[in-house]
Amino acid sequence: MKVKVAVLYLDGINRDYETTYAFEKVGAVAEVVHVNSLINKDVKLKDFQIVVMPGGFSFGDDIMSAKVWANKILYRLKDEFQEFVQKDKLVLGICNGFQALVRIGLLPFNKIGNIDAALIHNDSGKFESRWVKLKIEESNCVFTKGMEGKVIEVPVSHGEGKFIADEKVLDKIEDENKVVFRYVDKRGRATQEYPENCNGALRAIAGICDESGKIMGLMPHPECYVNETQHPNWTFLSKGKEPDALPIFQNAVNYFK
Repeated sequence: MKVKVAVLYLDGINRDYETTYAFEKVGAVAEVVHVNSLINKDVKLKDFQIVVMPGGFSFGDDIMSAKVWANKILYRLKDEFQEFVQKDKLVLGICNGFQALVRIGLLPFNKIGNIDAALIHNDSGKFESRWVKLKIEESNCVFTKGMEGKVIEVPVSHGEGKFIADEKVLDKIEDENKVVFRYVDKRGRATQEYPENCNGALRAIAGICDESGKIMGLMPHPECYVNETQHPNWTFLSKGKEPDALPIFQNAVNYFK
């Protein structure tokens, strides 16, 4: 039986179909599910193995990034999400979805209702849309199994992507190996320099996971590099080179095999 993926959708989300395609490319059955369908009980989270909160600008980010989305989960679907993450299942948040996971409290410490970190306006003071290099750190993250130490390229597309937290929280995230991705320079070294660290994220953090490694969030968009021709310089790359981000989705599906 194929792995079933729920790609959540609501007003302002714009990466649902790219994310659906990425999972289908690696053999999953992905379904775009409106959050209201979960609230109304027309669709049930328990029927899926993976839940994805994709990128976009939920409700226009009018209050702050992903605030309304997070509140919908906290006040209308808290029990369902709590039950889902307690089982042997996976959660992925990309860009706006990552912001939501942090505001819900699923990241970094899987404590629903607690906000221990934040993603705020980029230091550049503008929207960043560019390709960046990420180093994959050592962790127990399911999504990056076997990719540790690699440097990959993926695009970013956000105005509020700077990861911040108190020093004690940052130390705890580091000590517990929750950092999955860091922005790096051309030599593969973590950097605070712009534009390699496109938003000024503290300690160059681009993505993290929870203690179990089954909940992951990141600001860059891996779903936008699962085909060779999606890279802007694809004609200059080695022919047949596997797209850098494809293994992230393959790992998620393989977990259930």
